Amino acid sequence: MLKNPDVSRKIASKSYRLIKPGDIEEVNLQHELRPGLVDIQPLMASVCHADDRYFAGKRRPEALAKKLPMALLHEGIGTIKESMSDKFKVGQRVVIVPNVPGYMLRGEKKTDTVPDNYSTDSVFLSSGYDGIAQSELVQPDRAVVALPENIPDEIAILTEVSTVGYHASSHVADALAKPGCRIALFGDGPVGYMAAAVLHYIRGIDKDHLTVFGAIPDRLNEFDFANKELVTEYDFDHAGEQFDVIFEATGGNFSSSAINEGIKVISRTGKFVLMGVSEDLVPIDTRDILEKGLTFYGTSRSTTPDFEAVVKAMSQSQDYQDTLRKLLPKNETVIKNASDLNKAFEAIVASKAWYKAVLKFEW
Repeated sequence: MLKNPDVSRKIASKSYRLIKPGDIEEVNLQHELRPGLVDIQPLMASVCHADDRYFAGKRRPEALAKKLPMALLHEGIGTIKESMSDKFKVGQRVVIVPNVPGYMLRGEKKTDTVPDNYSTDSVFLSSGYDGIAQSELVQPDRAVVALPENIPDEIAILTEVSTVGYHASSHVADALAKPGCRIALFGDGPVGYMAAAVLHYIRGIDKDHLTVFGAIPDRLNEFDFANKELVTEYDFDHAGEQFDVIFEATGGNFSSSAINEGIKVISRTGKFVLMGVSEDLVPIDTRDILEKGLTFYGTSRSTTPDFEAVVKAMSQSQDYQDTLRKLLPKNETVIKNASDLNKAFEAIVASKAWYKAVLKFEW
């Protein structure tokens, strides 16, 4: 049922905002709750490397100047505190879709053909727009997905990163569906792990046809649903053209080597999906790209349908949930105030752990 469907009102929100690198402070914000929107109280979040970089000041100065101050975090879940939508009711547990196109914010219908995650007027939580680290998060109902009861909170917070892998795979879904398609993924971090899990559990790629290339043996060993190869020991120059589709999920300084090694082992007219983000320009072997007739896909973020697909897969497969559970730490960090969040980020930035950092809010 709609609550006061024709009335808009202000919602007060306690926000933990990053004012400058290393300094999170409590700030009071106001949001407008109007028809088509819901008020969500965040319950739990996992921390993205992008949030780490903002906190540590590892973004370019012009990016920091443009985007701060803002509340961090975009991977999270919450409960509906107040609803002005007939799609959600108070108390319902939901996963938050951080990419919000402008037409949703304005309460309009979509009129263009550009996918929502590539729209120029979209906002993205914790990227120049206040994220989940606030007591009241007002979202369009079209940027919220209900969670089934059989998906626990700590698994549900991994939905957002999983959707990035799902969206990336959607660019080459037809190729992945062909019998015998051979797939390689570069990257043994959490993003690579969750993208590989999507390929296996949602796209149906069996172990014999999925190979993960990584640099750290302990991390690589966790990929028990795929073949595993250490990049430091693999002979890319003489391995031959073995793969039809390649995903690059390394990012940063490793993007160049991963892309160029992938170019060596991809088949003629193969498809190459780029997922990793780098602050710097990345040199790649364009000669072999041209000679092999390769197709490259740039991919970023995800949309509500991606969330719906991943949530459905999580709900239907306990094995998928168990695989994702490997990314969780032994303990979650409770956040009761801005000081707690500062300390949490200081520890996260200093840590080299493979698992995702998990924050639980007590407002």
